[in-house]
Parts: sequence; structure tokens; C-alpha cells
Amino acid sequence: MTENNVKFNESGSIPLSFLKRDAAPGTANPWLLVLLHGVGSSEEDLFGLASHVPANFHVVSLRAPNVVGHGSYAWFQFGVSPQGQRVIHQAQEAASRRLVADTLAGLSRQLGVPPERVVVGGFSQGGIMSLSLLLTQPELVHGAMVLHSRLLDEVLPFAAPGAQLQGKQLWVSGGTRDQVLPVAHSQSIREQVQKLPITLRYTEFPNAHEITQDELAGAMQWLQQLAA
Repeated sequence: MTENNVKFNESGSIPLSFLKRDAAPGTANPWLLVLLHGVGSSEEDLFGLASHVPANFHVVSLRAPNVVGHGSYAWFQFGVSPQGQRVIHQAQEAASRRLVADTLAGLSRQLGVPPERVVVGGFSQGGIMSLSLLLTQPELVHGAMVLHSRLLDEVLPFAAPGAQLQGKQLWVSGGTRDQVLPVAHSQSIREQVQKLPITLRYTEFPNAHEITQDELAGAMQWLQQLAA
């Protein structure tokens, strides 16, 4: 496990704090999974999943840049309008997306893992960021793993042309009892992505705003199949 002490070969420090688990020694052509946590959490949260990730993956869990409390962070702030709609801090979201992109590119170079073996994934707001990154900068990743999240309408104008999304892979899962980000948001992602040349694996689970063992097992199986 490493915390924020890897350097780029050319361009200084990794932009975001992180925890890292290396792929198994001797792994030929390792993959890289970069994890993004939800609001009010930290890089330690999803790093707890590292032991479940296939051994041929490097695992890096990033810390969001915006502090919301002691030991808790967010990729962007948001509120709810009088009409009940979520309103995001667009400048924070864009800045965080740039930081994640820079970190992904730097880790890819440092670890010698090309974009075609890089997956970005996250839970809740981290999943939102992962999906946004796949759609706007598909050249950085092979796919995204999106759990209990939603698609930002604010990001759609910046989506890459469909031809650049050809062959990309996407896992989307939601919980039928999720009261924080109801499963309708996951279903909306499915409807939008089905219009694009992305290979989608979509699954619903009978859980709340949480990652249960069944959901985790399904997502890890998907990762294993990608890297087979």
C-alpha cells in the first residue's frame, strides 16, 4: 500500500492523494483500476475493496479535492432546487474531472499501463465522475464501473463523438431500494448509453445505497472478464 508518494516521470507529483495496491508480482500486462469515492468519504473507503479486485490489476483509490469535513471529501458540491432537482457546482465538477484525468494519465505513464487496460470506477458521486470521464475523455480509459450513480446533464454537451466511444466498456448497477440515488437514475444511464457504441453491462440489485456482496461479486466478475 502506498499513499501519495509516486512521482510522474516527467511532470512532478500525482495531482490527487491516493492509496495504491500493486498487481501481483510477475503479472504480465497488468491492468489499472482507479476508484473514486462518494460524497463525505475518502480514498480509504473504496480502497477496502482492493482485496476483492482481480490480482492482475493495480488498484488506486483517489481522494476528492474538496473538503466537506474532517476526513471527508467531495468531487463537487450540490444542492436541491425548490422543484426538487439536483443542482451541481459546475466549476468544481469540471475542475475535479480535469484532476482525475491528469492523475489517470500520470498513473498510466508511471505504471506502464496503456489506456486500453485502464478502468475508472466509483460509487455514488465517484460513479458520476467515472461515467463523465468515460464520456468526455474516452481516450484515457478502456471502461468505467459505475455503482449507484447518475448521468450529469451538464456533462453531455462535452461528450466525445460516438466514434471515439466505439469499443468502450461500461458496468452500471443500482439498488431497487436506494433512496439516495434511486434506481431510476441507473435506468436513465442505461437508456442514454444504449444510443452509443458502448458495450453496457447493466444490473439492478435489491439493496439500498450500498455495495452488497452480490453486487461486488458481479462487478469483480465483469473486471475479470475484461482482463481475461
